[in-house]
Amino acid sequence: MNALLKFASGIDWVSEKLGTFASWTVLLAAMISAGNAFIRYGLGITSNGWIEIQWYLFAYTVMVGAPFVLKVNEHVRVDLIYGKLKGNRPVYVDIFGLVFFLLPVIGLLAYLTSKYFWGIYVSGEMSQNAGGLIRWPAVLAMPLGFAMVWLQGLAEIIKRVGYLQGKYAMDTHYEKPLQ
Repeated sequence: MNALLKFASGIDWVSEKLGTFASWTVLLAAMISAGNAFIRYGLGITSNGWIEIQWYLFAYTVMVGAPFVLKVNEHVRVDLIYGKLKGNRPVYVDIFGLVFFLLPVIGLLAYLTSKYFWGIYVSGEMSQNAGGLIRWPAVLAMPLGFAMVWLQGLAEIIKRVGYLQGKYAMDTHYEKPLQ
């Protein structure tokens, strides 16, 4: 179990770095958006390439930021029963959800999007907009993000099993979000 917990810690580290990268993509996208608006309305010049860079950055914000969100336990969950559970029951619900829902679905999405990415990469597909960009860097965000969410899901299972065995300290307090 100690080796698995070290593996989970390594995945957590990668997710934290990707989360930091995702936060910088938000700032960069906002700066590019403001620059585009100034240039378009102030100087009457526009560029499809710069506009496309904004949605490329948004793709990375969402896709590579998702593993960090799972790591810090701020992901979306169905709260009908979960908030009422006491003791170790939420941990068992988490393990069930991770094993039977997250890993299979995210694994399938990682597989399908990696095939899609490879087709775009090999073909060298370009945006059809004038001055548009090559597509594969944006499409790469999908298999990369899904693969990292899958690995983070595996790390979360390992940590929860370690918690149940008394080998990993974990905060199991759950606070229902304000609505």
